[in-house]
Amino acid sequence: MNEWLTTSINELISEGSGSIKTGPFGTALKASEYSTEGVPVISVGEVGYGELRLRPATPRVDRGVTSRLPEYVLRAGDIVFGRKGAVDRSAWVKPEQEGWFLGSDGIRLRLPASVDSRFISYQMTSPTIRDWLLKHASGSTMLSLNQKTLGRVSLVLPPLTEQRAIADILCAFDDKISANTRLANLSFELSRAHYAEAKTRASGHGQLGSIANTVLGGTPSRARPELWADGTVPWLNSGKANEERIVDPSALITVDALAESATKLMPVGATVIAITGATLGQVARLEIEACGNQSLVGVWSESGAQTDWLHFAIRDGIPDLLKKATGAAQQHVNKRDVDSLVVPLLSEVELIEFHARVGPLLQAAGCADQGSKTLALLRDTLLPELMSGRLRVKDVEKKIEEVV
Repeated sequence: MNEWLTTSINELISEGSGSIKTGPFGTALKASEYSTEGVPVISVGEVGYGELRLRPATPRVDRGVTSRLPEYVLRAGDIVFGRKGAVDRSAWVKPEQEGWFLGSDGIRLRLPASVDSRFISYQMTSPTIRDWLLKHASGSTMLSLNQKTLGRVSLVLPPLTEQRAIADILCAFDDKISANTRLANLSFELSRAHYAEAKTRASGHGQLGSIANTVLGGTPSRARPELWADGTVPWLNSGKANEERIVDPSALITVDALAESATKLMPVGATVIAITGATLGQVARLEIEACGNQSLVGVWSESGAQTDWLHFAIRDGIPDLLKKATGAAQQHVNKRDVDSLVVPLLSEVELIEFHARVGPLLQAAGCADQGSKTLALLRDTLLPELMSGRLRVKDVEKKIEEVV
């Protein structure tokens, strides 16, 4: 293969040893066989944009199931797609993830050795293919992806050496992003440890609403597109609360939209709490100034030291907050519940000491997250150019070395 060729997934796997496999349905894998221990089961909830992410709620199965259903055991180099809902998401199975199990809401693509599976996986995350999958998936209420549709996806294939070179470049970005994420997570873990130790010296307790700013978010009218067009104000939906540290907005709204939604801009360091829906009780720290929708309450103090302390105190108090949740179809709490949450307080001296230890850690985490954002933006900018052949590896290698 000396030229850039265009083919489909079906054509590619028909010429080699590849295959497409949908996860097992209830007749093959009963609900009673799921457990909290064993091999992770990978379905749409575990499939991110380019990587697999286990959740606390990720089900598992024991080795008896994987032995009985070996055709659903994932291998390194497989590509897994979400079958329902977020059908444009896909992830490459890393060597350390080999042996995980394909769930019912997943589809597995196994490619022949004639292509580099990492290269194909990156191509699957390109805007062109993601848009194609969303457009051609079936269903109106919930999109659904099937093997037939996936097999029709068109691929561009350079020579194998070029595929590997492109994958290596893009992987270098992901490796640096992963290193930054580990640094940020370690910084947060150390901060939590400092909080747990300082909490033993708490000088009293207070209700959150009486010691901090608490702001309920709001959503500008969707019937007025001018409030969303060419905006400059970062705005968050409740799904962002799943991110421990928020560096990207869900959308940008205008200054007029901020006023129309009757909410406020929250500062860097503010804590965001999800008060309804699937993310109820999730807590995130803002690494950008932003406002949020009505499913979010933001909390911060005029004192940066107090703001940092309250972030961990709020996390600690979430179980008490959830006890106040009501609703049958959808559990929720309200802003009054957040305001009445009782949190421990430190003396001024103890607070200064806590901030001296934790402040640099939180700043390091924020810098690492922002660095990852920049790297991801550059990677995503290069990806379609490299995949199309408009930009060749030799043209970017020196610049990539300077960045990573």
